[in-house]
Amino acid sequence: MSRENVSRENVSRENVEAGGRRTAAAAATGAAAVVPALIDQATTDTSAAAWLALGAYAAVAVAALSVRHRRPFGVFCAVLAVLAAVEVATAAAEVKVSGLAVLPPAFALHAVGAHGPRRRSAAALAVGGLLVAAGLLANHATAPDGWRGGSDVLAFVAVLPVGWALGVAAHGHRALLAAAERRADDARREQRLRAEQAAAAERVRIARDMHDVVAHSLTLLVVHAETMRARSGDLPAWARDRVDALAAAGREATEEMRDLLGVLRAGSSDAAPRVPAPSLSGLGALVDAARGAGNPAVLTAAGPLDELPRPVQLAAYRVVQEGLSNARRHAPGAPVTVRVEADAAEARVEVACGPPPEPAPPARGSGAGLAGLAERVAALDGRLHAAPAPGGGFRVAATVPRRAGGRIDARR
Repeated sequence: MSRENVSRENVSRENVEAGGRRTAAAAATGAAAVVPALIDQATTDTSAAAWLALGAYAAVAVAALSVRHRRPFGVFCAVLAVLAAVEVATAAAEVKVSGLAVLPPAFALHAVGAHGPRRRSAAALAVGGLLVAAGLLANHATAPDGWRGGSDVLAFVAVLPVGWALGVAAHGHRALLAAAERRADDARREQRLRAEQAAAAERVRIARDMHDVVAHSLTLLVVHAETMRARSGDLPAWARDRVDALAAAGREATEEMRDLLGVLRAGSSDAAPRVPAPSLSGLGALVDAARGAGNPAVLTAAGPLDELPRPVQLAAYRVVQEGLSNARRHAPGAPVTVRVEADAAEARVEVACGPPPEPAPPARGSGAGLAGLAERVAALDGRLHAAPAPGGGFRVAATVPRRAGGRIDARR
């Protein structure tokens, strides 16, 4: 199963779980709002008319409260209007409903304070208070003595401002959390910016040091080689060829170093050199250079190498280049076998170096070349194996799929 499918399934599962949690929360809120009134109704009025009125009101309240987060003002007005209609109808029928029927409007008013703008929530509280006051006045003006509300009504309606105040407090708490998250995001962005600036400054320093040391040394090497070539009459033929190869290699290395230093100073791939990236068509030149340096090298190529994607060709080229370079450095004069094959599925590269014909002094090296190769090949979903070969020598082998992701910059 692909990563995209797994990601979609995870997102879908999370959405289903979130929907289930919201449904459960809505059911719990509806139950908390209407169950107390249903329980209290058993001691208030057990007539069928009272139960019918309270049941209808409870059903409407539960349905409305399930969408209180999306439509807080509409839910509050709807629940309050239905409660007023129920109170008027039951008073006309001379039946009573529980005073706890005021809880659904209190829950709706909490949603108004928690999710609505401050002014509109205050206006909703004021409208609710005016309607309750108007209802009490109408009750005292029209109802007989036994049906007039007293101080107990105030005890019931007191939950309305309490619910609103709790909602406003929740709104303020969320605003504080959002502000804290914004400050944390700003701090992370500032920290990342400082890290990037520090990295850019370090890149400039490294580029300056490399230019002062490496580029100067390469230039000096080319100058010495050209000076020796100018006195080629005093040199044997084989030495003249070596001097020419040395000067050409030095000039090429100097140009590549300047391009790399430009990228290092800019810190962006936009500054990368615009010359074509090496490809497998240049393997012959690499092997010829190895022979010229004293390592008998044999190249075997098979398959449609020129049809490989450019990132795959570049990775294979770098593997051969690193293998031949290590052979020159650690085993001068040793035979080297280079094999590059390709088929419909993958490209395979192998560079096998035999033991040096004579003991050679140990060459200094950090191993960064092989580590970089491993990262390059792994980025293309390939595998790299580098280890001493049986009987002496060293072997580097890489396998890269043809349909690699291509996450390597083809200009490097």
